[in-house]
Amino acid sequence: MPILENRFEENVVFSTVDEMINWCRLSSIWPMTFGLACCAIEMMAVGAGQYDLDRFGAGAFRATPRQSDLMIVAGTVTYKMAIRIKRLYEQMPEPKFVMALGVCASAGGPYYEHGYHVLKGVDKIIPVDIYVPGCPPRPEALFDGLLKLQEKIRHQKVLRRLTPQEKSVIDETTRKYELETQKLAPLPKEYQA
Repeated sequence: MPILENRFEENVVFSTVDEMINWCRLSSIWPMTFGLACCAIEMMAVGAGQYDLDRFGAGAFRATPRQSDLMIVAGTVTYKMAIRIKRLYEQMPEPKFVMALGVCASAGGPYYEHGYHVLKGVDKIIPVDIYVPGCPPRPEALFDGLLKLQEKIRHQKVLRRLTPQEKSVIDETTRKYELETQKLAPLPKEYQA
């Protein structure tokens, strides 16, 4: 054991448990694909050989929600599909994140204007962490969304409790969002959270 003591004597790292956990989670994102329309084609292109998704730690797409921590909703969300999306989201383990890929998943897209069956964004049924714009979004936009998600993970509080000021800001933002959502498009009871 003296070899280890001599070798690691000056290598000391000071950090918090939150920073260590978040650092570990940054490069181990396990996405679950949920391709509903044309945006899924661009999502599949990201998984091809031209783009290197592994450098972001998200190289292996999962087919089951129990093994993933990122749901990528790509495409038009209909009322019929909303129930299934919510069920899959509930099956994901914590911590879980959602990325709305494309205009249809973010705000209903062009189909919302003329369709009776299209939900105005997946955020009406599940919380969305990252919105990626485009119709369809380029693979580079998906990479940008992953970088933004990694930034969000980096600053998460895992073990430290929120201060009263932080908690009040979060509560106020949530309350405003809920009021705006109720005004915009009230959902039928079976689709509400």
